[in-house]
Amino acid sequence: MTDPTQDLLPEGLEDRLPQSMAAATRIERAMLEVMAAHGYDRVRPPLIEFERSLARRMDGVRTRRMIRFTDPTSLRTLALRSDMTVQVGRIAATGLGDAPRPLRLCYAGQVARITGSKLEPRRENLQVGAELIGRDTVAAAGEVVELAIAALEAAGVENISVDFTLPDLVETLADGPLPLDPEARERVRRELDTKDAGGLVEAGGAAYLPLIHATGTFEQSAEMLADLDTAGVLDTRIDGLRQIAARIGDRARLTLDPSERHGFEYQSWLGFTLYAEGVRGEIGRGGTYCIGGSEEPATGFSLYPEELVEAVKADEPLGEKLFLPLGHDRAIAANLRAEGWRTVAALDESDEASALGCTHRLDGSEVKAL
Repeated sequence: MTDPTQDLLPEGLEDRLPQSMAAATRIERAMLEVMAAHGYDRVRPPLIEFERSLARRMDGVRTRRMIRFTDPTSLRTLALRSDMTVQVGRIAATGLGDAPRPLRLCYAGQVARITGSKLEPRRENLQVGAELIGRDTVAAAGEVVELAIAALEAAGVENISVDFTLPDLVETLADGPLPLDPEARERVRRELDTKDAGGLVEAGGAAYLPLIHATGTFEQSAEMLADLDTAGVLDTRIDGLRQIAARIGDRARLTLDPSERHGFEYQSWLGFTLYAEGVRGEIGRGGTYCIGGSEEPATGFSLYPEELVEAVKADEPLGEKLFLPLGHDRAIAANLRAEGWRTVAALDESDEASALGCTHRLDGSEVKAL
């Protein structure tokens, strides 16, 4: 008796079937073409690296999510990558360390994590992104945010939303007009993350309460943030955000949650999250940061289009196929493939064009629709 469980896949992993794969391929290609058009050169880091190297450049962030195993050659611990951003940072610091700055790189590949979550059970994801290395200025941030939007538009995404945040906001205020000791800062950050007003007061952060309410449409939230900043320590950040918003214009809906830190553990002055209508959850995020190990400034984003693929795969066309009957002219078939046709050759008399999903048939030297 056949074991019905022998072909089960591990939880959080799945096969990608032809229609789904067609959608994923189209989306990935469209995104990378936009990045290439803006001068971003593609790199491809390995799927596996030494765990110590990855962890060092991740600065301890999310290292617990990596799948680890022992290298039989070196007997050192290896890890499957859970984030390609740190690998691109390593490439920039080593193989491209002498390349002129700013350095523009893009990438696409699979990443894996040891376990999923209740909200996101998937353990393998496609990650597509771009990094502008050597700059974390307003101009660099504006280019990167605009590029992320353009990549999503090229993939067919509509009604894009960008939610900005200031990851170092608490540190900036605590060093200036709203002083906090190191222990209190951690408590205040934690309560702001949960938007718990009562907990924020108990943590000694009563002065930070307006940050909970300074969340919403971009211009309204920016005004509230400016009103809170009586000492002007946030002037350059707010002005930078407004410059980026002006550059984006009406291509996306803009919001601001200045104290949001979830997923922005290593970003510096700017972070942003991307959403799209009809796509569950966030579709990407980015911001400014320093590359672990070299501490070189950079600005970038990562897109995770798996949910986009799920949303569009049912309507994804597989394209036209041309049926080649037995005895067809091989030279004509080769020319048709060179023109872009996908051909399906009959192997015996039982093969039928319609049953094989073909839309056209080669009749002598003519292509005829079925």
